[in-house]
Amino acid sequence: MIDIHSHILPNLDDGASSLEDALSMAKQAEEQGIYLMVATPHHQNGRYTNQKTDIEQEVKRFNTFLNEQGVNLNVAPGQEVRLYGDIIQDYEQQHILTLNQSSYLLVELPSDHVPAYTSRILYDLQLAGVQPIIAHPERNREIIQHPDKLYELVKQGALAQLTASSITGRFGKAIKKFSEQLIEHQLVHIIASDTHNTTTRPNDLRAAFGTIEKTFDINTVYYYQENAETLVYGETVFAEPPTQMKKKKFLGIF
Repeated sequence: MIDIHSHILPNLDDGASSLEDALSMAKQAEEQGIYLMVATPHHQNGRYTNQKTDIEQEVKRFNTFLNEQGVNLNVAPGQEVRLYGDIIQDYEQQHILTLNQSSYLLVELPSDHVPAYTSRILYDLQLAGVQPIIAHPERNREIIQHPDKLYELVKQGALAQLTASSITGRFGKAIKKFSEQLIEHQLVHIIASDTHNTTTRPNDLRAAFGTIEKTFDINTVYYYQENAETLVYGETVFAEPPTQMKKKKFLGIF
């Protein structure tokens, strides 16, 4: 399996706090059959700023360390970039890091709302040759209350990534139900762990695919697994046309 969203690099953000923690996360991923993981430290989220060159250097060091430890996991460079006004300019100046040097960029929205300029910036990214992937929309308060916000962004060409722990129920029954409905309406295209550690934010990717197979079918599992592989190798991710969801189903989740 391939995991496109993780905070495995040590001492860069709120993910792994030490090299030992990062090694434990790598072993947890390897045990699940994950052979490639994209490291996506937070960038420009108001707390962390992780520059492209620094991440690339840390990935090289960490891969060397994993090889020395006999861990069969390859880590690729990436960022989880908080949406901000200068993102296009910074990308053109090569300060932004796409996933595994592909055309795909993991973009994070604020947790409580969808900024008014979101649609415009995501569109401008596409004009610049970048395919934006909205990270964990199922945990955005405004999207939960107004799922049409996500529908419009996806309809305009954005992709979306669902967190594995959301579909397994680690974030609660309401988030799990909402995640299932996002899948039903073709509003998410990638499943990833967004792992931060091995305890409170572990890698639930294998468990998530097990849940998806039970709730939907094995073809749905293959769809998400193939999209992750397609993405990291820079090919075109297949996206089914999205369908709209009804707002009234989701009021009261918070």
